[in-house]
Amino acid sequence: MNRCLISLLAILWGAMGYIHAQNPISPMGVYIADPTARVWSDNKLYIYGSLDETTERYCSRIYHTLSTDNLRDWKLHQYSFVNGEILYAPDAICKQGKYYLYYDTPNGDNFVATSDSPVGPFEDGKKIEGPRQIDPNIFIDDDGQAYFFWGQFSAKGAKMNPDLKTLDMTTYVDGLVTEKNHNFHEGSFVIKRGKYYYFIYADIGRNARPTCIGYAMATSPLGPYEYKGVIVDNAGCDPQSWNNHGSIVQYKDKWYVLYHRSTHSSKMMRKACIEPISFNADGTINEVEMTSQGAGAPLNAFSRIDAARACWMQGNVRIRRHADNPLREELGAFHSGDIAAWKYIDFGQGASRATIKVKSASDGEIILRKDSPTGEIIGQQTIKAGSEWKHYNMRLKKTKGVHALWVECRGADENSEKEIFSIDWFEFSK
Repeated sequence: MNRCLISLLAILWGAMGYIHAQNPISPMGVYIADPTARVWSDNKLYIYGSLDETTERYCSRIYHTLSTDNLRDWKLHQYSFVNGEILYAPDAICKQGKYYLYYDTPNGDNFVATSDSPVGPFEDGKKIEGPRQIDPNIFIDDDGQAYFFWGQFSAKGAKMNPDLKTLDMTTYVDGLVTEKNHNFHEGSFVIKRGKYYYFIYADIGRNARPTCIGYAMATSPLGPYEYKGVIVDNAGCDPQSWNNHGSIVQYKDKWYVLYHRSTHSSKMMRKACIEPISFNADGTINEVEMTSQGAGAPLNAFSRIDAARACWMQGNVRIRRHADNPLREELGAFHSGDIAAWKYIDFGQGASRATIKVKSASDGEIILRKDSPTGEIIGQQTIKAGSEWKHYNMRLKKTKGVHALWVECRGADENSEKEIFSIDWFEFSK
């Protein structure tokens, strides 16, 4: 990303303060990936993650932090940590009022920096001797013993010394979870719930890509771990989606999974998301689907809904920045036959009209369906080519209650391989 644009975003987001968001929880124009969730003594939930700036590479030299006390209003804290090298996925821990930020660089070195604040600035980064792979994770057990986890394809772990900056390599274990036995790709994250330890990671068991957040369970932090399945799968969030990385957390008596979704028809430009999860009596976790509503209620049909909150798309369509506004995102590059979905929208007692803001490069048609990509058609609108954004008011078959909304694009020439239109937002009325 252009450094002037970064500065502009920082100024604008700093002025705006809070971001009212569901999924993604990353604000528009800011691409926070690899989300690690932590709850500190102030009873706020903090998200630590890497920052994508370009479709040319993962991550950047900057970490931002997100915080919330209600899972709806997210505050963006810029420049929690700035480094001279690219920063991969981080983690953070707190001990006796001191906050420790763990980070790694592309060559596999791991470091720790400290701060008196959960949002930094973190300073005085020191190399951790021993580990030589990516994605550090810290877990502190009930007895106060800290553990350090890291690795790719084969997860490693070791006890930490009380300084939280060095490892006791006499306790080192390799193969805690592996690609062969657990579908482990990368992104270690360990928690304890009841008598079980949960190893959370990017799972490569589907789609020949690590699109899932998978997990394994054990009765000891250093294993042995038994593979249990998938918590969430981001396949379908973008035509080029490649990886996932996340965490699970308990916040105000409920449990959530944090993960990311790709944008821009790239493996990069990823955005953090959240979904509620539930546990079975045996401790296993039920798989959940990607949604637009995230941890909150269904989207309100009678308030403006950003098209960039789409959680599923097929074809060429993707989330991308507005060309003329870095703080706005659009759902763009619709070609004939492409579809996208928002899960879920509450139409209340009934909506009979819709307003859609569209920019169209070619003549075409927007088709609205409910519940599925082949579900009942509730509205259709002809779109005319033009260079400016236009508002289209369309009649709907009256729609009540909560539904997934599916949008289909049809070109005047259904065999055309050209982009037809982009959608900025839509809103319904009675």
